[in-house]
Amino acid sequence: QVQLVESGGGLVQAGGSLRLSCAATGSIFSINAMAWYRQVPGKQRELVARITSSGSTNYADSVKGRFTISRNDAKNTVNLQMNSLKPEDTAVYYCDAVVMATTLHEYNYWGQGIQVTVSS
Repeated sequence: QVQLVESGGGLVQAGGSLRLSCAATGSIFSINAMAWYRQVPGKQRELVARITSSGSTNYADSVKGRFTISRNDAKNTVNLQMNSLKPEDTAVYYCDAVVMATTLHEYNYWGQGIQVTVSS
């Protein structure tokens, strides 16, 4: 079993910064892609940023130049540095990881979600 636990959310004023972290624990052999998604009530969950096992990244157009995703494979963590935050960044942010378990089966796991609120 694998768990993803997010941390670092909260309330920040527009223009401020937050750093989200997600730690994967459990029966992990390796982790493929890791990503951050976000969702607001009444809307579909959307991809914010994604990083592959080789370090390639892609970002939603709305966050390019403001957010940076990174990963630490030694610690099985993925981070999202969010700068120049805007009220429209307010959402519940979810960590996502494609994990190869010690059984050598690959599964997709989600974190429980963490609230980010940006006040104007």
